[in-house]
Amino acid sequence: EVQLVASGGDLVQAGGSLRLSCAASGFTYEDYAIGWFRQVPGKEDEGVSCISTSDNWPYYADSVKGRFTISSDKGKKTVYLQMNNLTTEDTAVYYCTALWLGSCLKEYTYRGQGTQVTVSS
Repeated sequence: EVQLVASGGDLVQAGGSLRLSCAASGFTYEDYAIGWFRQVPGKEDEGVSCISTSDNWPYYADSVKGRFTISSDKGKKTVYLQMNNLTTEDTAVYYCTALWLGSCLKEYTYRGQGTQVTVSS
């Protein structure tokens, strides 16, 4: 059974930081790009960041470049998203995703449950 278990969401003040974690299981970790989409009611889902777990190549949406850092721990089959200098625009439900082939900021094969990130002004 494929599982993408996200954690780390919280309420934080603008300018603060959070680290999200995504623990993956049920598929061959190194064959997938793993990352994060976020969802805000009334808006289109946005691919935030993802990483090719075979070579650790990261990808970022323009909206988070320079503030977010994604990393992968193959031994733990876990991907982390370090989010710094958060703004109210980052408030969303963040979903962990995995993609086998394609552009991991635009699509995914699997999606796990979400974790809520709320940034207060």
